[in-house]
Amino acid sequence: MKQTNKSVKPPNRSERISRAERKAALLAQLEQQRIDILVCSDYLQRSASPLDQKWRSIKLPLYAAGGLLAYKFVRRPGGVMAAGRKALAGYMLFRKLKLLSNIIT
Repeated sequence: MKQTNKSVKPPNRSERISRAERKAALLAQLEQQRIDILVCSDYLQRSASPLDQKWRSIKLPLYAAGGLLAYKFVRRPGGVMAAGRKALAGYMLFRKLKLLSNIIT
């Protein structure tokens, strides 16, 4: 059941803000938010530029290595599948050991 507080009075005419004033205040607030976003995006670009430069320098070798691995997987999928199974089994063993250590302690 929803209770309402009937003692709350509506604002007087002198306290009410006109629609045009409210719209102007909201537009000013929106403009300030846009300026803040521009400033923050500039800061983000300046702080992330060293990472972007490093990424550009290693992107091509990573693509080449990924292509070679994909080619090897297409040619002989058995080895990659066996390695995947071993990795999955190792992960499951790690989870069980972690659960066991949590139970013991």
